[in-house]
Amino acid sequence: MNTKALHYFVTIVELKSFSRASEALHVAQSALSVAMKKLESSVGLTLLHRHEKGVQLTDEGTRLYNHAKQILQKLQDAELEMQELKGLVKGEVRLGVPSMMGSYFFPDILMAFKQQYPGLKLTIIDAGTQSIRKMLIDGELDLGVILNESVPDSLEIEPLIEDEMLAVVSPQHDFAAQQTISIHEFFSQELIMFKKGYFHREMVDKLCIQHGLEPNISIETNLIPMILKVVQKDFAIGALLKLVTEQEKGVIGIPFEQSITLKIGMAWRKAGYLSVADKAFMEFTKQALPALVGRHHLI
Repeated sequence: MNTKALHYFVTIVELKSFSRASEALHVAQSALSVAMKKLESSVGLTLLHRHEKGVQLTDEGTRLYNHAKQILQKLQDAELEMQELKGLVKGEVRLGVPSMMGSYFFPDILMAFKQQYPGLKLTIIDAGTQSIRKMLIDGELDLGVILNESVPDSLEIEPLIEDEMLAVVSPQHDFAAQQTISIHEFFSQELIMFKKGYFHREMVDKLCIQHGLEPNISIETNLIPMILKVVQKDFAIGALLKLVTEQEKGVIGIPFEQSITLKIGMAWRKAGYLSVADKAFMEFTKQALPALVGRHHLI
C-alpha cells in the first residue's frame, strides 16, 4: 500500500468512475486499473465493484476510504508545515462563510487583509453552517464561520461575535409599527427563508419544534437580495441578523419578544495544520472586529 495508490483510490471513489478519475489525474485508465488490482491484492480484500454506471465501494472499501482521506490530509498538512519551516508560505486562506456574514460583515475584513497581505490568496466559499462543518472536517476548508453551538468534537472554534436575529417586514406591513413580535405572530405569516443547513434556518426550525408550530414557508432562497426584495414588496416576511437590517433601506427589523441571540465563531480542524496565512487571517479578523462591531452596533 502506497500513497499514490491511495490517492488514485480516493479520486476514483469521489468521481465514481475510472474514466473520470483518469482524466482528472492525467493517468491512463489501464494504469488506474492495475494500481487498484495491486492495492486490493496488498490488503487481500475487494474494495471496489465496477458496474455500468461507474464504481461502488464495498464495506471494506468504505473503511479504507475513510482512512485514506485522513492519511492524505495528514500528508498534505505535513508537507505544508515543512515548506513553511523553510520559509515557503503557502499563501492561501480557504474560508467558508454563510451568506449574511459574507455579504455584510467580511467584505471589509477581506479587503483590509488583502491590502496588508497582497501576496496571499483568499478563496471564499458561500455555504451554510452544516456544509461548512463538513468541509472543514474533510479538509476542503482551512477556516469556517459557523454557529458556535453543537460544534463537532473534531473542530476548534474561536468566538467572534454575537448578534440579534430580527423579524424583517415591509414598512407597509401590519407589524411594522410594533416594538416587538411574538413567535406565534411571526409564524402566522407567509415566510421567505434560507434553505436548510444555514444557521438562519436552523434557528427557525428550532423555534418551530420548541413551540409546536408549522412554518408557512412560501419561498426558500439563499440570495439575500431576493429576500430583501420580497420583504420590501410585502410579499412575505423573513428573519435576518440585526447587522443586515441596520444597513438596508425599505425593510424594518423587529426584535422578538424573547430576544434571539446567535453566537458566531471561526472554526478549524483540531487535527489539521493551520498555515501561516490562516493564522495571520484569524489574528487580523480578531483585531479588526472591535471597529466593525462599533460600526454595525452589534450586541
